This record gives sequence, C-alpha cells and structure tokens, in this order.
Amino acid sequence: MVTQVSTQLKAEPAPSRQKIGRNIERFGLVAVWALIIAIFSFMLPGLFLSWTNFSILFATQAPGAVLALALIIPLTAGDYDLSVGATLTMSAVTIGVLNVVHQMPIGVALLIALGFGLVIGLVNAFFIVYVRIPSLVVTLGTTSVLTGVVQWMTNSSTIGGISPVLVNFVSRGRLFGISYAFYYVILIAIIIWLIFEFTPLGRRILFVGRSREVARLSGIDVGRVRVGCLVASAMLASLGGIVYAGLLGAADPFSGLNYLLPAFAAAYLGATAIIPGRFNPWGAVIAVYFLATGITGLTMLGIPLWVTSVFNGAALILAVTVSQFARGREETDIG
Repeated sequence: MVTQVSTQLKAEPAPSRQKIGRNIERFGLVAVWALIIAIFSFMLPGLFLSWTNFSILFATQAPGAVLALALIIPLTAGDYDLSVGATLTMSAVTIGVLNVVHQMPIGVALLIALGFGLVIGLVNAFFIVYVRIPSLVVTLGTTSVLTGVVQWMTNSSTIGGISPVLVNFVSRGRLFGISYAFYYVILIAIIIWLIFEFTPLGRRILFVGRSREVARLSGIDVGRVRVGCLVASAMLASLGGIVYAGLLGAADPFSGLNYLLPAFAAAYLGATAIIPGRFNPWGAVIAVYFLATGITGLTMLGIPLWVTSVFNGAALILAVTVSQFARGREETDIG
C-alpha cells in the first residue's frame, strides 16, 4: 500500500508539468506581445504606451483582422483563398462607385457589395471544387481579374466622400474610446469560434481539413463543406471592404493587397496560439494585433518604410514554419 501511494505521488507532477507546458504554448504569443509592448514603451516613453495610440491601432487594423478571420475558414477545410484582399478592395470600390458616383443609397450599395462577395465565392468554389483546379491557382487568377476590374471602375484613383452614415457606424462611433470597427471584429470572431467549437458544422469543417477521404467515407458531403467555406471567406472579405470604406470614408483601388500578406501571417501565427495546431479565430485576432504592434513601434522609431514589407514577409515564413510543427504534432486531433 505504501509503495502504491508513493508511486502515485511521484506520477502526479508529470501531468501537472504537461498542463503548464500546454498553457505556456497556448498563451506564449500573448506573453511575447506584452513583452514587445513593454520594450517599445521603454524605448518610446510617453508615446507608445497611450490609450490614443492603441485605440488607433485597434481601429485601423480591423479590416486586416476581418481578412485573417476570413482566411481561417477555408484554411481549416484545407483550401487557400488568395483572393480575399482583392475581394475586400472590390467591395470598398463598389460602395464608393455606387454611393459617391451614382448617388445610390448607402444601404443598397452595401447589399450589392456583399452580393459581389457571394458571386466571387461561388465562382472560386466552382473552379476549385467541381472543376478541381488547385485553390492557389484559382484564387490567384481571381485576384488578377478583380484587380483589373477595380482599376477600370476607379480609373486607378481613390474615391472619396462615402456616406457619413457608414462612417458613423464604423469609425466615428466609439465605445471606451475605441471605434466600433474593432468590436465588429470581436463579434465576427465570437461567431466563428462558436461555429468551430460547438456545432456539427465546425466539426465537419475540421474533419474535411484533416482528411477529405476519411471525411467522405464518414458520410460528410466534402464538396458542400468546401463550397460553404469558400463562400463564407469571400463574404467576410466583402464585409472587410465595408469596414475599410467606413474607416476611411473612401475607397482605395490598392487597399486590399496591403492587408493580404499580414492577414496570411496572422492566420498561420494564430494557429500556434490559444488552440495550438489549429486555425482559430482568437489566435488570428491576437496575431493581427501582435504584428501591427511591432510595425507601429518600428515606425514610431523612424525605421524606413521598406522594413514593413520585410517584417511581414519574415513573419509569414516564421508563422507557417511554427504552425506546421504544431499542426504536424497534433494532426490526429479532431476535436
């Protein structure tokens, strides 16, 4: 009896250490984010660590956060959507052209912009799922087509003067000093989290992403799940365009491409946090603001503009590498 009790006492610390290690992995990105904030606050006393600075950061990065959330849906199902940046631009430009140039009511313009997102998602899904062209090829082609259409619609110039109604609902309205745009991001993240974690649909998406053949043999309609994910991604990207148009009160024909690389980096970096080894909304949102904090601090230090591209590219490579290790370790984790 004494020997058994002694053995149990010796065995207890192992699960405890494993749990601590797991929590460190889950919240490591948050800890590093806090460390970066502390470093920049020390280097830029009285400037970096201010409510004004972070309220601006939370608002301005909202379109990129929406894109990252859009990306994790098809990524979870095993597909890539490189067209989300162009879809964001298309949505914002559609609002600008219809509302400013053609004087169409802002509500109608928003519905049409979302309608374009639906069409883009369906077109992508048709070629990817039914024609069986790789998603990277299809969405890269879609990006090129949409970029050309946007330049034709705007004559490659920014359209200003979007209805103040949209601007009020996105950027001028504030809660705790932060624009509503940030809270829309949180709302979208909550919805995706609930679907991923607590619904049969979320489990089916995860099954499809882990192994399509196993999912098919289990009776899951793999094609329908993939179509739904690609359409949802495009619709969310269109919503990101609405947020972008509301933040600026204008439509920039090159806006979405600037958000694409950071959004991909955030999606993969987020897969190493909160739920390591899996694309998840909370990890993606944290990663967006983690990357934005680093760029903001470097910019305030006077670092040249080209460093931003280097930072985002390096972050993407590092994020994909770390994410692959985490996902590889847990490739049998389906729930």
